[in-house]
Amino acid sequence: MSEKLIREWKKVFAADLAYVAHEMKDAVNPKALILLDGPMGAGKTTFAKTFISDDETFSPSYAVLSETNTVLHADFYRLKNSDEIYHLELPLYLEDKNYFLVEWGKAYLKTILKELPEEFDVYALEIEVNSQAQKEDDDKSSFSRNFTLKKLEEY
Repeated sequence: MSEKLIREWKKVFAADLAYVAHEMKDAVNPKALILLDGPMGAGKTTFAKTFISDDETFSPSYAVLSETNTVLHADFYRLKNSDEIYHLELPLYLEDKNYFLVEWGKAYLKTILKELPEEFDVYALEIEVNSQAQKEDDDKSSFSRNFTLKKLEEY
């Protein structure tokens, strides 16, 4: 699989997330799978909420899928194996969606691709908490993050 760097955002604070989400929508093709990648507490769900601009989007620890008119958001953290993805019937959800945001989806990429409509492009957004927040005792919510958007090709 090859990756093409699309865009980077450095030292992003929570107040800047709406700007990053807006720029990202301009940088990716509509009909985009965006894998949100980062460690626990990196801010994947917070970014998804901002991207969707809907405070009622839940962390998928409560629901595997949540949707709006144009976005499907999935959190695969609690999945035990890739077979569970087939039972979600993703093609039905994705028919009229422009964006499919997936947390914890990198390990399941091959299975997701089998369910993904072929017009979707595939991207990975790596979210990294800046080094000052790496200590376990720190509250990571007040630290900045780096975002790196890559287009995945030849998968």
